[in-house]
Amino acid sequence: MARIPEDFIQQLLDRTDIVALIEKYVPLKKAGANYQARCPFHNEKSPSFSVSPTKQFYHCFGCGAHGTAITFLMQHTGAPFIDAVKDLAALAGMQVPDDGKRDPAEDNRRARLLERMDIAERFYRQALKPAERAVAYLKERGVTGETAARFGLGFAPDGWQPLAEAVGDYKDDLLVEAGLVISNEGKRYDRFRDRVMFPIRNERGQVIGFGGRVMGQGEPKYLNSPETPLFHKGRELYGLHEHRRAIQEADRVVVVEGYMDVVMLDQHGVTNAVATLGTAITADQAARLLRLADEVVFAFDGDNAGRKAAWRALENSLPQVPDGKRLSFLFLPEGEDPDSYVRAQGADAFRALCDRAMPLSDFLFNELIAQTELGSQEGRVRLAKLAEPYLGRLAQAPLLTRALKQRLGALTGLDAPRERPQPSSQRPWTPQQGKGQPPQGRAKVMAPPWRVLLQALCNDPKRARRLGDLPDNPSPDAQALMALASLLREHPEIQARDLPEHFQDRPEGAVILAAIAAQMRWPEDYDAEADFLGALAGIRVEAGRGDVKALSSRRLADMTPEEKARLLEAVRTRKTPG
Repeated sequence: MARIPEDFIQQLLDRTDIVALIEKYVPLKKAGANYQARCPFHNEKSPSFSVSPTKQFYHCFGCGAHGTAITFLMQHTGAPFIDAVKDLAALAGMQVPDDGKRDPAEDNRRARLLERMDIAERFYRQALKPAERAVAYLKERGVTGETAARFGLGFAPDGWQPLAEAVGDYKDDLLVEAGLVISNEGKRYDRFRDRVMFPIRNERGQVIGFGGRVMGQGEPKYLNSPETPLFHKGRELYGLHEHRRAIQEADRVVVVEGYMDVVMLDQHGVTNAVATLGTAITADQAARLLRLADEVVFAFDGDNAGRKAAWRALENSLPQVPDGKRLSFLFLPEGEDPDSYVRAQGADAFRALCDRAMPLSDFLFNELIAQTELGSQEGRVRLAKLAEPYLGRLAQAPLLTRALKQRLGALTGLDAPRERPQPSSQRPWTPQQGKGQPPQGRAKVMAPPWRVLLQALCNDPKRARRLGDLPDNPSPDAQALMALASLLREHPEIQARDLPEHFQDRPEGAVILAAIAAQMRWPEDYDAEADFLGALAGIRVEAGRGDVKALSSRRLADMTPEEKARLLEAVRTRKTPG
């Protein structure tokens, strides 16, 4: 489907009451100008989820989830962006526009693919009961009938085209596109044959793919659906639909390697496990799990293959870990996997193993130390060099990075790299006396002035016309401010509640969303205008000092008339009392 026009998105958000929408899923309670609730995206005891009816925006101060009505539907229901827009448009009585750039026959293609998957899922499920060998296999693995029904387990009969009796038109190209049928040199046959079937569901509960497991000898042991318009194995996780609520309640998710591990853990009472789909966990999967829970436990076999898989999980997850979240690694006793362990020892014993799982920091340093020799200076330097790229990947966890650098310094005897001092324009800024005093309950030291300006623009986009020319600054806040100001000058009609969707896929988006979220903690009497003016004056003063320093370092006789005029103007209008 072609990109939905931005003016339609704005109209849709205009007609949507985000409070009414979220109340369909979460009970909200009035709290001052906003509404509060316990966050639907993570487990918490006291409400930190806030919804602003004026900004039409929500933010959780616990897990960081935030966005508009569209984002909420995507995060809460698992709907893709276009589906969320369609659902919201239906509620608002609006029709998503067709700009003529897409084939009308493709408009409901996804729905028809999902229909084929539903037909296949019913066929496999109904084929299980009379399949004595498959039933015997599941019983031997300890799977009860109730568990098989809960996960929708099925059986793909042996033969070339058994699915043909269920689908009607076996020549339907959508069967190939959905990954159910293989077409090869004019011949068609079922992809899944003589396998126990595990339907893979998205977060909305729709079947988007399958995993088929052989019952005896054979390769591959697990056969997954190929990449399709519905199924992307680097994004989906088996068991996430079934276990989402339990993951949030436990505030912990256990990542295992096999579908049967998820099924048997569930049967024995461990209902917060998910499995990757035949690959190492991806950055996208790690980010999804860290939004749901504060702790992710990777459970692997204790053999060499298990440790290699754990290391790949660490490498792919590091960029996604924010401060306050925990990654840990569980290595099961030799010869055990989660399935066999929970069957033999029970759920409490497995949970106890998870409680004792190795923290990310221990696993990282243990693995790196094994590659060097700390008894020599060269070995300690090698450890520092080995650790450097991994610490650099912790982009969202500055506090954890600092702690790991200190530990690295203790291990090697080398001083941890010192943080570069912030330029004066990025140091915390305090308003001039009598201007923009921090409201009660806020920190005495204000945010950096660039952040103050960014928040002020997000609060009232019309302030962009009063910014004037600002000096260059490499900080993320300054770069986001420049991008926002440029957009607002080009499109002065844009309102504050439109900003999240404009910057959804842009590099400045995270900084701008954080600025919008910060406003939700402003008390009602906060004078944003005074802080805006104070921050603007502070940045211009710093720029003026820079001009004075740069120009006065040169001989007056060497200056051009324009430079002399700039120096005079900087001294006269920008110099402030020391």
